Amino acid sequence: MKSLLFFLLVSAASLLPAQPYAWRGDSLPDPAQNLEHRIPTPAGYARPEVPAGSFAEWLRALPLRPGRPQVRLHDGRLKGNQSAHHAVVAIDVGQRDLQQCADAVMRLRAEYLYGCGHWEDIHFNFTSGDRADYRRYREGYRAQIAGNSVRWVKTARPDDSYAAFRRYMDLVFSYAGTWSLEQELELIPVAELAAGDVFIKGGFPGHAVLVMDVAIHPETGEKLF
Repeated sequence: MKSLLFFLLVSAASLLPAQPYAWRGDSLPDPAQNLEHRIPTPAGYARPEVPAGSFAEWLRALPLRPGRPQVRLHDGRLKGNQSAHHAVVAIDVGQRDLQQCADAVMRLRAEYLYGCGHWEDIHFNFTSGDRADYRRYREGYRAQIAGNSVRWVKTARPDDSYAAFRRYMDLVFSYAGTWSLEQELELIPVAELAAGDVFIKGGFPGHAVLVMDVAIHPETGEKLF
């Protein structure tokens, strides 16, 4: 079981996001359609309290699409297996075939930090081991990649727009994955599992699954997620 190390570092000092779900623009999500309201806990279980402004709280309020819509790919085609989901997050996946398992984990984490204004905490490593800082991308630096060699060169004007943030994330999706993400995460016991943690097996391909929420039985201590 892996935990997001940068979650542990920033959660205690997090503030309530000023623009919590930036991909929605000015459209406010319907509270009745968020994860916490749409997915009740099983009888006898309760959600543990989480810090205000934390990644766990942000995930609980994540907007879902109404009902159980079909899952579509980046190009609009229907996903082959339509029996594997309970609900669909109300978020785009871009227009290129980039956002896969580890990418979805990184996307949600980065969206949370972006919405909070914690831009300096948005950084991921490429498979080559080179670090990609969103802060530098905002300042106009771009990655020049030749094989396993990465140089950051200032070739653009500073840009703090959401569109530029998404271009940065597309860059990360292109050069990072389960193998590199696993190296950034801290191993924890399953008993300590919490919302925001990640099950991950690095490889080519590997797989990664983000824990969106947990529920605990007050008498037995059994934890569901």
